[in-house]
Amino acid sequence: MINAMIFRPIITIIIVALILILFFTFVPVGLWISAMASGVRIGIFSLIGMRLRRVSPPRIVLPLIKATKAGLSLNANELEAHYLAGGNVDGVVDALIASERAGIALSFEKAAAIDLAGRNVLEAVKMSVNPKVIETPNISAVAKDGIELLVKARVTVRTNLDRLVGGAGEATILARIGEGIVTTVGSSLSHKAVLENPDDISKLVLSKGLDSGTAYEILSIDIADIDVGRNVGAHLQSLQAEADKNIAQAKAEERRAMAVAKEQEMRAEVVAAEAEVPRALAQALREGKLGIMDYYDMQNIQADTRMRSEIAGGNAPTKNLTAPKKDGK
Repeated sequence: MINAMIFRPIITIIIVALILILFFTFVPVGLWISAMASGVRIGIFSLIGMRLRRVSPPRIVLPLIKATKAGLSLNANELEAHYLAGGNVDGVVDALIASERAGIALSFEKAAAIDLAGRNVLEAVKMSVNPKVIETPNISAVAKDGIELLVKARVTVRTNLDRLVGGAGEATILARIGEGIVTTVGSSLSHKAVLENPDDISKLVLSKGLDSGTAYEILSIDIADIDVGRNVGAHLQSLQAEADKNIAQAKAEERRAMAVAKEQEMRAEVVAAEAEVPRALAQALREGKLGIMDYYDMQNIQADTRMRSEIAGGNAPTKNLTAPKKDGK
């Protein structure tokens, strides 16, 4: 009995302590006191409601305290709605404070839309205050005289907050600038004119309004470097000449093959005609149109012709017919 009377107050104290721990864990009393001390009017039941809605109260109250101290007029419902939508509440509040200090008109709805679109709204505000320099790679362009120029440009841009949602990014800016440089150099009569006045490229490209539909505003385009590349015109001409030569060689080979075929065809006709000669002679002898002495005369003529051909060709042994004989005759 005595032991029960001793342990009963201890158990009561433990239960009360657990209840207090659970209460202060679920109810952010310390955060509520900090908000009230900072001039943020938010009820304790609002904080309990955040707990019930699975919203972390520090994620809402601390940015709200920061915004109130910066002089911004925000309420907890706006921040909580943005948090539930998956936005970065602290980043949006920092962006609003930065834009307020820089004198840039940026509403909470616009900042929240930019943040939910996946953009870093704070970096966008910083880039709007401090413009960014984008350097293009070497852009190859060919003037009308066939000389290639390698142009590198530096583009100064700043964020256009009104077109940040749905606007094109840096890749589109670089592509448009590259297209403008190629067009400007390609319309020049000589590469020397481009080297003499590189600022003409900047003026012409900048006048085309390449930042339309993008999330940035182009402030300036500066030509950083121009290098002379290949003689593309001469290279193309050499390639064309090589192609013409190959075509001519192919046509000449075709004509040679046709000539060889024609020669072989004519030789075949000659052989066929020569094969008919003996038959014609036999027919002439049978019909009495050719005498035997005429045939022998023709054979002598043929033999004499063969001998002359062999002597002329060097196949027969040479003999000095004018030299005196051994018997003196």
